Amino acid sequence: MAELTNLETKLGEVIGLAMAAQVAIDRISKLDPPPDLAKQMKQMRSEAAAAEKGGTDLAGTFDGKKSKILAEARTVKQKGGEMLKTYLDRDSDILDGMEFMTMAEAGEVGHWSVLGEMNKTARHAGVRELVKVQLPIQKRHLKDVSAASVQLAAKEDPNAEA
Repeated sequence: MAELTNLETKLGEVIGLAMAAQVAIDRISKLDPPPDLAKQMKQMRSEAAAAEKGGTDLAGTFDGKKSKILAEARTVKQKGGEMLKTYLDRDSDILDGMEFMTMAEAGEVGHWSVLGEMNKTARHAGVRELVKVQLPIQKRHLKDVSAASVQLAAKEDPNAEA
């Protein structure tokens, strides 16, 4: 089987990040978020599942490469899971979770942006449409988790022992 192109590899990466996002949201949802944030995270998880499905469906249009693209996705998901385990320990709270999500969402925005930029040369219609849908969602996720982090931080006593 032929190796993946840079575009196909990047597609695998965004699929893997969508997979990892679902795992992260499931973990962070257990850190007792306020009700409005829990609702927002539920929507983000649903949107991450849709991104995974859209990417997986698109991977099937790359002749004979779907399994390799999805293998790349699973590798990225595993790396994301390792980062999550490293960053969030037993003492983590919802603020820690939102700070992790801010980093993760920034990474997703970056990866989707790179995929879109690569596709300016590749001109793959499916990639163009997927990026057109997903990039604004990822930017909204980043904005939302950043705002949640700041709101949670505002409620913290800066002089309390950690």
